[in-house]
Amino acid sequence: MGFQRAVVTGGAGFLGSHVCEALLRRGTRVVCVDDFRTGSPDNLRVLREDSRFGLVRADVAVPLDVLGEVDLVLHLACPASPVDYLRMPVETLRSGGFGTYHALELARRKGARVVVASTSEVYGDPLEHPQTESYWGNVNPIGPRSVYDEAKRFGEAMTMAFRREHGVDAALVRIFNTYGPRMRTDDGRLVPTFLRQALAGEPLTVHGDGSQTRSLCYVDDLVRGLLAMAHSEHPGPVNLGNPEEVTVLEVARKVIEVTGSSSAIRHVEAMEDDPKRRRPDISRARELLGWEPEVPLAEGLRRSLDRRLVG
Repeated sequence: MGFQRAVVTGGAGFLGSHVCEALLRRGTRVVCVDDFRTGSPDNLRVLREDSRFGLVRADVAVPLDVLGEVDLVLHLACPASPVDYLRMPVETLRSGGFGTYHALELARRKGARVVVASTSEVYGDPLEHPQTESYWGNVNPIGPRSVYDEAKRFGEAMTMAFRREHGVDAALVRIFNTYGPRMRTDDGRLVPTFLRQALAGEPLTVHGDGSQTRSLCYVDDLVRGLLAMAHSEHPGPVNLGNPEEVTVLEVARKVIEVTGSSSAIRHVEAMEDDPKRRRPDISRARELLGWEPEVPLAEGLRRSLDRRLVG
């Protein structure tokens, strides 16, 4: 049996809007909570035509309430791109700390299942490869990226504390690099930046020598995993991501191939604390959720172009 009514924090964002859409397709009524700091009303344009969809404009870092019954809370609200969290360091920490607290409090009051979106960034620049959920990470707690990394690590601690102290049906997913339609072209993440540059005929800017690796998961696959976690009884954490590891340089070349661009590749200065390798071990997701990604990188890039990721 599916959920009757869900609250999705950060529902106007890239990932959140896809989650809202998937829930509506499954017959769940959806309340999107967003302050549009990084999300966009354009992502909700079609959804708002559905009578089962509601919007609450609010900052999750202040106390949150939703009238009526709720049986699922999906907490996705937090600046997720480097451009955003480096521009809004304190707001990012507030979302990861106070925002997670308020989402968990809402779930406690409503007696709802709550899934908190954490990130592969909790592993930092990992010394273990691939990354399993038992790995505690290698994070610089005072570097510029720490505002995102530590916000998510604190959010994980808060989630488990609510389970232990209040008996909340809370769970954690650790999301690895995800891409697809509705990403902002200026948000600084790998795929939309490369696609924008390739379509404009500009050089694709690769930080460092490009040998650092990422594991890129198409958004439809990620949403399937997130909702599978919601329907499970497992507390997590569970890694959700694509175990196919590719170098940043390989991604740049694939984007040029898919777009048919004549763009060159230009190497620029490496980013501070940029992880050298990133690849999830998804054994737990396969075993507990029966989930694994299905969309290959080239196909995901083509779908992103067809569905107007860049524009």
